[in-house]
Amino acid sequence: MIDQPPRSTNRRALGCLLEIVETVVLTLILFWVIQSFVAQPFQVQQFSMQNTIQDRQFVLVDRLTPRFDGYHRGDIVVFTPPANAESPDQKPFIKRVIGVAGDRVEIHDGKVFVNGTELDEPYLYSVDGTPQPTAADGDVASWAIGAGELFVMGDHRARSSDSRVFGPIKVDTVIGRAWIRYWPLEDIGVLPTAQHPELTPLSPGASPSASLRPSASPAKHATPKPTKKPTPKPKP
Repeated sequence: MIDQPPRSTNRRALGCLLEIVETVVLTLILFWVIQSFVAQPFQVQQFSMQNTIQDRQFVLVDRLTPRFDGYHRGDIVVFTPPANAESPDQKPFIKRVIGVAGDRVEIHDGKVFVNGTELDEPYLYSVDGTPQPTAADGDVASWAIGAGELFVMGDHRARSSDSRVFGPIKVDTVIGRAWIRYWPLEDIGVLPTAQHPELTPLSPGASPSASLRPSASPAKHATPKPTKKPTPKPKP
């Protein structure tokens, strides 16, 4: 007779197998939750964000904080390109937010203007220390950004297909905000976000000259009180 292994051994082996399966399933669920709602890795496969981000670098996309803190001017975002974009395979684009809802974006004289104020763009791709000028695509050089929209452009303007071509994008097409460049390791670091303090005093759509207008009302001049003439005394 062939000795059968004890049932306790079979049960232990089955228990170990179930633990391994549970661990794998929980790991996959956790991975899916993190990628869908917290953070997602993304490989840049374009040159439009040079020299802020280079082709083939990896960035971590923040998908959590935009749920309670919307996108701002200067943010770098990853989004699904619109149907009229130059992207046959519909791979995600990565660009910088230039204008938000309520803004008017204009391009002329090689510069970008938001609500009439020239944008300070230290992140632009430069040649021999000279920032690359920005040119409009075709005849359209002014855009009014509607509710739920963002105007985006790449930092390397000459190599970027962006809102100058396909117009403002919808916020609900944005996957998340690029946060950290993590690969290659020698390039690891937090991606710089432009704050644009030159636009802070202005509300969206406001004229830049509006903030220069005096708000104080003119001073009222006091009305002089009439002076009483002395009454002449009667002669004796």
